[in-house]
Amino acid sequence: MSKLVKDMLVKYSKLAHERGLTAAFGGNFSILFNGTIFIKSTGSIMNELTRTQIAMIDFEGNSLSSIRPSSEWKLHVEVYKLRKDIRAIAHLHPPYSIVVSTLLEEELPIMTPEAEVYLKKIPIVPFKPAGSWELARETAKYLEAYDAVIMENHGVVTVGKSLREAYYKTELVEESAKLWYLKEKGI
Repeated sequence: MSKLVKDMLVKYSKLAHERGLTAAFGGNFSILFNGTIFIKSTGSIMNELTRTQIAMIDFEGNSLSSIRPSSEWKLHVEVYKLRKDIRAIAHLHPPYSIVVSTLLEEELPIMTPEAEVYLKKIPIVPFKPAGSWELARETAKYLEAYDAVIMENHGVVTVGKSLREAYYKTELVEESAKLWYLKEKGI
């Protein structure tokens, strides 16, 4: 079964890169399965990810494999601890979402009926250093009430009952960010 979990992480990592939601080393996905967090390894490239580049950690961040987890493992752990209803997290670096995080404070306006139904609200988390406990805890606090957040100057985090659900929520955030930006610029 862990093979299937790893295959899902590989599939959506490649899809995220293909759709322009992240580049190079940026971003990561995780799946919580049987008490283990499967997460992209540090330094791996999204569109080149293989099963052998998936780390496994517990809820304290202890490694359960020889693979070193993403530097954002703290974020994933903190979110899973607060949200018992989710089984997957997407953290990507979509360009429009990052740009609007520098132009807006508090939240990104919902721009489509789908975003309203599936996201309700898209808060913007004030800047905190990447990979820090401070970022992990602050982001998790916002995700306690919502399924998507934008981290200022950093990227998007979405959650779901499956990786598919978390991934597509990221697409909805980026669509809202792009539409808001184009509207504001009169394009």
